[in-house]
Amino acid sequence: MQRRIWINGYPYALEIEGTGEPVWCFLHGFLGSAAEFKLIQPVGTRIYLNLLGFGPHAPRVSEPTRFKVDQQITDLSNLLLTVTSTPVQLVGYSMGARLALAFALAMPAQVAGLWLESGTAGISDLVDRQRRQEQDAASADQISQFGLTSFVTAWEKLPLFGTQQQLSTHDRAFMRQQRLAQEPDNVANSLRYFSTGVMPTYQAQVASLSMPVVLVTGGLDFKFTTLAAALLPKLQIGRHVTVPDVGHNVHFEAPAVYTDLLNGKFF
Repeated sequence: MQRRIWINGYPYALEIEGTGEPVWCFLHGFLGSAAEFKLIQPVGTRIYLNLLGFGPHAPRVSEPTRFKVDQQITDLSNLLLTVTSTPVQLVGYSMGARLALAFALAMPAQVAGLWLESGTAGISDLVDRQRRQEQDAASADQISQFGLTSFVTAWEKLPLFGTQQQLSTHDRAFMRQQRLAQEPDNVANSLRYFSTGVMPTYQAQVASLSMPVVLVTGGLDFKFTTLAAALLPKLQIGRHVTVPDVGHNVHFEAPAVYTDLLNGKFF
């Protein structure tokens, strides 16, 4: 059953299932929600969370700067302290992986293990970083002016999500529905204050992570598989797992394999 926990004036929606340890916390990607992780059911206690401003019927976040990474880290820390005293196995996908990495660096005592699916440690090149900021700002303006539908349609056509065309009609419909069910202002402000181009670059800081880190990528997602391979040598305790025959959204495209991975590889 879904419950809401008020953190700093915002009602976070989450579900907690299972019992015992390890305790898992799942952070979804951009335009996503906790619902896309519901088939991922490793042994232990599972926290499925809608991130700030995301998920069906999410309230509009009145202060746009709440989306900044430092504020989301504080929210997540307080939320986890509310529901568990156990350090978690933190699983983040894409945007959620960026938040998971930032959180682990800032709050290492709350993280027993870190799972980064199709994530990035940030954009180091200043020109590429500026270009990404401009692209995301333009997308945010488009959403604010014209709404979500045209943006989502274009988003779904990105090569990054090409493998999702092989999913069932039901799964494709679910994914499109959850994207269109977002609050447009929240989506726009997430792009303005929490995009890859805006977030800090953590390429150097990852070497300080003392907990085990597992990098998960799809074998058909060449860009993020390459990024993970480059990040791996910087980690103290790291592993890179490439799941064959799937793309960017590994957990949604191969939920059984993903669950097996978590059950067999947690630390």
